[in-house]
Amino acid sequence: MKKVNLSSFSNIEYNPGSKGKIIVWYLVNRLFFNSNMLYPSFVKSFLLRLFGAKVGGNVLIKPKVNIKYPWFLEIGDNVWIGEKVWIDNLTLVKIGNNCCLSQGAMLLTGNHNYKKTSFDLITGTITLEDGAWVGAQSTVCPDVICKSHSILSVGSIATSDLEPYTIYQGNPAKPVRNRIINS
Repeated sequence: MKKVNLSSFSNIEYNPGSKGKIIVWYLVNRLFFNSNMLYPSFVKSFLLRLFGAKVGGNVLIKPKVNIKYPWFLEIGDNVWIGEKVWIDNLTLVKIGNNCCLSQGAMLLTGNHNYKKTSFDLITGTITLEDGAWVGAQSTVCPDVICKSHSILSVGSIATSDLEPYTIYQGNPAKPVRNRIINS
């Protein structure tokens, strides 16, 4: 029976950008985003755009948010990003209009191939369509689409696509009821 050998891990095929750009972003992220300081959201949106993110209008970004690589990030209009959200975007993350990421939510675009002795990196995009809500302490895994107005409830884990106007709960998240918007 073969065993995992982490000394054989090689990330050479994955290149998220120049080392200099990554280092400068790390410092900006630490000072302005993953910080307790109450910088205005328009400043944070400006910095994200400066580093290549596409950011819409009226975006609210709370303190202690961690964003891996803004050049792999697209955010629509009227988006709320709560405290301690972690956007671990090793590849593209698209957040539509009127989406909410509640406190401690995680968007994880990377994983490892447990079938290989070298534990190779695997990446997959994440898309939150318009009106999607990722609840507090919830996780969205690679290659997941949270379709229009879907909800991933508190502490749940989305390992596959969420259907539109459906509320999901659990690990792995399962549909529990329809989302009905009254007014």
